[in-house]
Amino acid sequence: MEQEKKNPINELMQATMEQVKRMADANTIIGTPIQAEGVTLIPVSRLSFGVGGGGTEFSIGKTAPANDAFGGGSGAGVRLEPVAFLVVRDGNVKLLPVAPPPATTVDRVIDTVPEVVDKVTGFIESQQEKKAKKAAEAEFAD
Repeated sequence: MEQEKKNPINELMQATMEQVKRMADANTIIGTPIQAEGVTLIPVSRLSFGVGGGGTEFSIGKTAPANDAFGGGSGAGVRLEPVAFLVVRDGNVKLLPVAPPPATTVDRVIDTVPEVVDKVTGFIESQQEKKAKKAAEAEFAD
């Protein structure tokens, strides 16, 4: 197998991924158990992350790029959100989900859809009534 060529972007991305791996260990997803009065609570979370990076080497004219003519950057974003708790009591285990508040745009749209449908339906019906009334008045005037 061919040795991977070392360059600044490889080193940059490798350093970023090492930091992401450090943050995303198993203890992040399944949390440290909490014990109180014969009950053990184990937090369970969802971890999402994204990584991006890029770089370029600069050269002048037709000459090869110099070792120090590199520009680049990388970044990562991490989101940790609680999903549930495992509840252990007297040898029994239950999953207790954590209900997230409707904070996303989709949730808000779903909450308001019935109201919007009612308003649109009412508008269409009023327009149809106006048309029918005008048609009846035009017919009566003839």
